[in-house]
Amino acid sequence: MFIGDIERFLKEDLGYNDISCHLVPDRETDAIIFAKADCVVAGIGIARSFFDYLGINATTEYEDGSAIGKGDVIFNLRGSSVSILRAERLVLNFLGHLSGIATLTRKCVDMVGKHSNARVACTRKTTPGIREYEKMAVVAGGGDSHRFNLSDSIMIKDNHVKMMGVEAAIRSAKEKASFTQKIEVEVESVENALLAAKCGADIIMLDNMSPDTIIETVSSLKGASIPEHILVEVSGGIDSDNLEEYAKTGVDVISMGSLIHKSSWVDVSLEFLE
Repeated sequence: MFIGDIERFLKEDLGYNDISCHLVPDRETDAIIFAKADCVVAGIGIARSFFDYLGINATTEYEDGSAIGKGDVIFNLRGSSVSILRAERLVLNFLGHLSGIATLTRKCVDMVGKHSNARVACTRKTTPGIREYEKMAVVAGGGDSHRFNLSDSIMIKDNHVKMMGVEAAIRSAKEKASFTQKIEVEVESVENALLAAKCGADIIMLDNMSPDTIIETVSSLKGASIPEHILVEVSGGIDSDNLEEYAKTGVDVISMGSLIHKSSWVDVSLEFLE
């Protein structure tokens, strides 16, 4: 985490007149952070950034992606009592939120692995300001980060198609793209999927299609002998409740905004030791 981010988050949390943290004697003390539920932990490096900035010695045997049990100690801390109190809520917020994402991602990755080798990816449906941390949590859970921003790849979405059509949109993208950028096209029909493949898309995203329609589209694409490098992605309305249906469709990538916006925070706590 960059120093600027650490200072921004601390400024937001501490405000201009932090009395509560100064109520306790400022002395060297020990504390622990522990999990109150089984989870896949994420946010270890972020927590370290806050501890290092505030001069707190923090040790852990875990790293992002570690599976931990209820009651397991994530961090042992030693440092100024005031500094530990100042770090407490920020660290617990990041650990709780990101571990929730990693835990749900691991569940989904394991579920898909029973049926196919498809990648489970997140989307750009993230919390503004902390996207990179949420996507890192998806990776910690065994998922794929997808693109971090609009510059990573070129995605031709439904509104592009409505304004330009598939063929013209792909042609324009090829004219403007760097040789390092892939072109992804969002389609809602078998016909447009075949057209996108014919026009040179690198990734074809089947958007908001039912599993039956996806199976039909994948079969049509294979029947048309599309180039082997083209990936087929599916997205739209997919969560852990219906994921298995999509895992059986034969696609290469399953993208789920729900990895982030439907994840539940993991309960973690900090306690001072006598």
